[in-house]
Amino acid sequence: MTQAPRQDTSFSSHGLRCAAWFYPAPGLAPSALVIMAHGLGATRELGLDAYARHFQAAGFGVLVFDYRHYGGSEGEPRELMSIGKQLADWRAAIAFGKTLPNIDPNRVAIWGSSFGGGHVIRLASEKLGIVAAVSQVPFSNGLASTLTIPTVTALLITLNALIDVVRQSLGLSPRYIGLVGKPGEVAMMTAADCSEGYMKLVPPEVLASGAWRNRMSARAGLVVPMYMPGRRAAKIAIPILFAVAENDTIAPAAPTHAIAKRVSRAEVKSYPNGHFDYYSGTGFEQIVADELDFLTRHLLS
Repeated sequence: MTQAPRQDTSFSSHGLRCAAWFYPAPGLAPSALVIMAHGLGATRELGLDAYARHFQAAGFGVLVFDYRHYGGSEGEPRELMSIGKQLADWRAAIAFGKTLPNIDPNRVAIWGSSFGGGHVIRLASEKLGIVAAVSQVPFSNGLASTLTIPTVTALLITLNALIDVVRQSLGLSPRYIGLVGKPGEVAMMTAADCSEGYMKLVPPEVLASGAWRNRMSARAGLVVPMYMPGRRAAKIAIPILFAVAENDTIAPAAPTHAIAKRVSRAEVKSYPNGHFDYYSGTGFEQIVADELDFLTRHLLS
């Protein structure tokens, strides 16, 4: 069966427009829906279309969105990273997704990767009317991720974050730091595999257009270390798949395994490579097959 074209759409989150893609499921019957969003500083264009196409071909409707302040979504200043705002955008996306044409509002799942995978863990503990969740290579413990950053780099991030907070209090534009960089640079992700791995996800035309920029508001450096998405894991009552990269240099695997043990309906799949190895090639083919199996069992069976 021919796949329906991807459609541009949007929804409102606290008065601002969040840009999204909607992939209608093949067929006429109301379909299950998978709602997707990316990780730290990332937008829809950075590898999510391939996942969405696979899910669509398997019979799911798919909604992929950008957080406020990022990508095609509204929000000034740009590249402002707020955990609270991103969680609110997720809740707005779930509410909007249930109203999409030919969607069964009782069969909605959420899928997040990296920092978005952390958000999925948090949201799965809430009563949002979703029936399953996929948390891929998740940022699951802010302290554990912060401890992977060299001490000097962490101190420089903190200094810039404090300057940014002062600028915010004075009504000035944000102080920015790098999102991803090479070891020794002042950026949120500087492990040896980060710069090359992340930049492979950025299409050249997206980079050239300025739709994605390698920066983020420095104030995030004060809140990201304190973010513990799994704090309420014991309250998760829906099936959730944890897809864990065992050699992850920025989102260590051990905290995710510990969270999974506290979830009554958790499923865990482990993979041998690093954080950025699951958007193409054999890593992608393996992980998307496992995720499709999970989603099919819990939404289509």
